[in-house]
Amino acid sequence: MEKVLYSSLINIPQSTTIWLVLVGLALAGGIALVVRPRRDDTGREMTGRQAGTGYDVAVRDAEGRRERLAVRAAELNRYAEEVTVAAERSAVTARRRRDEWVAAQEQAETAWQAYEVADAAARRVSAAGVLPEPRTPRTPAEYADRERYLHRAAMAAATRQELSVLQLSDALANRNGWDPRRHPAEQEIVLRRAARDSLLAAHAVAAERERSTWRDAEVAAAAARSLREEAFAAASRTAQVRRWLPSARKPGGSSSGSSTGTPSQAVRRSRPVRRWRAARAG
Repeated sequence: MEKVLYSSLINIPQSTTIWLVLVGLALAGGIALVVRPRRDDTGREMTGRQAGTGYDVAVRDAEGRRERLAVRAAELNRYAEEVTVAAERSAVTARRRRDEWVAAQEQAETAWQAYEVADAAARRVSAAGVLPEPRTPRTPAEYADRERYLHRAAMAAATRQELSVLQLSDALANRNGWDPRRHPAEQEIVLRRAARDSLLAAHAVAAERERSTWRDAEVAAAAARSLREEAFAAASRTAQVRRWLPSARKPGGSSSGSSTGTPSQAVRRSRPVRRWRAARAG
């Protein structure tokens, strides 16, 4: 019995030491769980004010929303500026196309008036052609005079732009229906008809050019109108996004006039602190 009691007394300090170590470890683990600082979703330690009120979540959401709106507003503003520049250039192009169409229209009108004058002259000499041809001696000198008359009349018509260069070349070469042996009256009839046909062909070309420039002007006007509407719509979208964009506060002040700075700055200046939780006794 004494041996058993003696062994127990000897082992008591060792058992006490083991129990004290176990109790210390348990207390350390509990304190670590109680004192452990709270962290946000990104793993960073939260400040006392943030941990107590969730203020960082609101600030982070507001800043993120403001940044997204700012980026969206910048993109819309850049797009609106680009479309505005394109609309201005398109308007300049539309005005230039319209001026070209007006000029082509005037040219077509001038060509038609010239044709009418040539047609009236051709009708007049054709009516005079029913008269009998004057009798002149058929001598080499007479034929030479007739040829010279044809060449002078053809050159004069070409100067008035009543004959083309190709027709003048044919008249001077006495080919393609240009006969220098005809009487000058008959040569005048042929010349007036050729001038009328040439001016009618010139009017057809001018009319086709007028129609082409009119189509180009219509396309340019439609493009300018579309870009102008798109620029207005883009500016409206930009203004709408900017209305929803929160106003940025000044870095050195606050709405209440205190010198503590803005809430976001106060959050950045505060140091991470540990928040003690009240441990409930089991």
